Amino acid sequence: MPRDRFHFYELAVTNADMLARFCRALHPAAPTTLREDFSGTAALARAWLALSPKHRAIAVDHDAKVLTRAKRDARTNAPRLRMLAKDVLESTTNTARADIIAATNFPLGYFHTRDDLLTYLRATRRRLNRRGLFLADLYGGASAFEPSTTKRTFPEPDGRRFTYIWEQIDANAVSGLVHNAIHFQFKDTKGRTKTIRNAFTYHWRLWSIPELTDALHEAGFRDVECHQRLGDAIDADGNLYVSKPDPEEPIDRDWVVYVVARA
Repeated sequence: MPRDRFHFYELAVTNADMLARFCRALHPAAPTTLREDFSGTAALARAWLALSPKHRAIAVDHDAKVLTRAKRDARTNAPRLRMLAKDVLESTTNTARADIIAATNFPLGYFHTRDDLLTYLRATRRRLNRRGLFLADLYGGASAFEPSTTKRTFPEPDGRRFTYIWEQIDANAVSGLVHNAIHFQFKDTKGRTKTIRNAFTYHWRLWSIPELTDALHEAGFRDVECHQRLGDAIDADGNLYVSKPDPEEPIDRDWVVYVVARA
């Protein structure tokens, strides 16, 4: 695959295999269908399919071009992967139901008002099968509203390395709105440094954990859990074990959490 912005994003940002195992471990039964909203390259959907030949996945994203790219990556699993090039609020309920619906890499921030957030959560609740669950992540903490730049270096499968740059350009704690960007730096085949500036940009509202919890309950979800880590252990068969979170456990100063809501 080309060394484009999606290639670097998957290596630096996503942990799709672990997240897929996390979803399966959280479900009370034997889930088969996972729907990935705001899917981008459908990394989680593809990882879900890799866990079992019985699994099916639905990837929903408004960008048809990125879904076309994802189809190339998932060509061996194509019969089990359905892709919907639609806004997550437009895709129909009856034809895209799932045991698990995931919205990760902070896409709930695209909803800037509580009304819009509730509209999405209510639609999500309707799209879940019986005993289904919804998973979303949030970030926040002491530095969430401070302009800053963070750099990390990651390996590529062929041994080359690249730099991931996360830039918090602007933030307003009163409105809860932030403007962020991701840039990538890498060496080309001739050893020259290349930069993909503004590979991805975001204008998000940062929802707090209590705000999302309250909205989930109002949308009809019965139980809501907040996890600070994806799992506790993986056995020899690749099964992930997850402990029920302790509500008294303190949240980290700068935090990323996975909020799980059960239908």
